[in-house]
Amino acid sequence: MNNKKSCWGQTLPDYVLHYHNTVWGKPCHDDVTLFKMLCMEAFQAGLSWNIVLKLETQLEVAFDGFDPEIIAAYDKNKADELMCADGMIKNRKKIEAVLNNAKRYLDVQKEFGSFDNYIWSFADYKVIDNKFTSSTQLPASTPLSDKIAKDLKKRGFKFLGTVTVYAFMQSMGLVNDHLIDCEYR
Repeated sequence: MNNKKSCWGQTLPDYVLHYHNTVWGKPCHDDVTLFKMLCMEAFQAGLSWNIVLKLETQLEVAFDGFDPEIIAAYDKNKADELMCADGMIKNRKKIEAVLNNAKRYLDVQKEFGSFDNYIWSFADYKVIDNKFTSSTQLPASTPLSDKIAKDLKKRGFKFLGTVTVYAFMQSMGLVNDHLIDCEYR
């Protein structure tokens, strides 16, 4: 058993602790991984994060590794197929959002050279380190997540409101919300 202090505690399933310890709050600059995280956060809206993480492998297989170039070529038949896939979060609007967002993602890559350049520009290419001491301090959204969500919506992205965008910012390390005494900061 790992005895390091974790801001999410030690009683969570191993796959959740692994995510907390190795992904959440760690800066990510890989465009395919960023797209995957954006999709995972959109799938999480209204659900437990544990459910989405438990289905991560199945979702990754169903969506061809979350490669936005492949997904942008999906058609209605593929969306119908995804609705029946094992381990899929069977919400047509979320599935259609992933397909739509892949096209918008490629547009952003074309405009900015990479999605990484686009998203990190909102924070002047630096991690926002909040250094919270209690989980009660963690916001659901911030003025910056409002700004990013508004810009994404203007660009045609779907299922990415300010709360979902803030969760994405945490997951991809634009924001480090590990508590100050967490040994995984």
